[in-house]
Amino acid sequence: MRTIFWEDDAVRLVDQTKLPDRFEILTCRTVEELGEAIRTLAVRGAPALEAAGGYGVALATFEREFENGEELKMHVKERAEYLASTRPTAVNLFVGIERVLKRALEGRNVDEIRKFALNEAQKIADEDVERNMKMGQIGAVLFENGDSVLTICNTGSLATVYWGTALGVIRSAVRNGVELRVFACETRPLNQGSRLTAWELMRDGIDVTLIADSMAGIVMQRGMVNKVIVGADRIVRDAVFNKIGTYTLSVLAKEHGIPFYVAAPKTTFDWNSKASDVVVEERNREELVYCHTKCRKTLIAPENVRVYNPAFDSTPLENVTAIITEHGIIYPPYSKNVPEILNLS
Repeated sequence: MRTIFWEDDAVRLVDQTKLPDRFEILTCRTVEELGEAIRTLAVRGAPALEAAGGYGVALATFEREFENGEELKMHVKERAEYLASTRPTAVNLFVGIERVLKRALEGRNVDEIRKFALNEAQKIADEDVERNMKMGQIGAVLFENGDSVLTICNTGSLATVYWGTALGVIRSAVRNGVELRVFACETRPLNQGSRLTAWELMRDGIDVTLIADSMAGIVMQRGMVNKVIVGADRIVRDAVFNKIGTYTLSVLAKEHGIPFYVAAPKTTFDWNSKASDVVVEERNREELVYCHTKCRKTLIAPENVRVYNPAFDSTPLENVTAIITEHGIIYPPYSKNVPEILNLS
C-alpha cells in the first residue's frame, strides 16, 4: 500500500511514530493536523514530504466552505506558508507545496480550484511511485551477488509514496535476483533505522543486520560491508544534505575505499544553492534527553544538560562516488554532469 494517500476528503498516512510496535493509519482532515504530522515525523522522507506538501494544499481547499474563488485562494496561500514552515531543510516539501499552489491558483471558482489542486497532488504521488521504481532499476546495476551494503535512516516505502529511494535500489536489486546483505544504522536519536528500515527489510525478506551508529567504523574496518547507499533531503552544488550521521559515513567510506552512493530523485536537487545557503533544522532537546515508551518518558541524560540536535548534516560532493536518479547514474564531475543529465539551468 501507499505511505500517504487521499481518501474521503482527507489525507491518510502511515503513522511512522507508531512503528514497529503498531501499524496505524493517521487521518488528517485539517492542514494543522497534517502540519503536526509532518513536524512530529509521523510522515517523513523527502519524497513523502513532497506528496504531503501537495496533498496539504489540496486539503486546504476542503477545510471549510468558501463564498468565492478569491476567498479560497487567499486561504490556500496562507495554508501553504504554514506548511512550508514545518520542516525547513527538505526541499521536496516546498516543491510539492509550490507545484499544487500554482495549479490551484489557476482555478476560476471554488469547484475548479479544488479539482485542480487535488488532481495535481495526485499526479505528484503517482509520479513519485513511477520515478522511484525507475530509479531502483537504474541503480540496481551497481550491486552484485554477495554485496554487503550499509545504510542510514529510512529510505524505503515509508520515506516515499511507494518503493523507496536508496532502499528502493536495494529492493530492485533483490527483485532482479541479486543476493545481498544490509547493515542498517539505528539512526539516533529517533531510530528511523531500527524502527523503520529494519522493519521494512524484514517484512520484505531481505537479510538485514542492525547496528548502532557508532559501529559503522568497525564494520568497514573489518570488511563486513563493501558499499554504502543513502538517500538525500536536499542536494546543492557542493553537498548532499541527509540525516545526521551521513557525513560521518562518507568520511569512513572514503578512508576505507568503499563506494558511497546517494539515491535521490530530480526534485531533491536545489542546484542554484550552496551548502552555506541551507538552513539545517534543529530538533527538540527532548529527543536526546528522554526515551519515549508507550506509557512514559524516561530520562536518559541529565534533565538540564545542554543539547545540540541538528536533524541533518552536509556531505561534500567530493565524498560521493555517484548519485542515482531516475534519469541515470551521475558520476563526477558533478558541476558538469548534474545539470547536463538532469537538464538543469
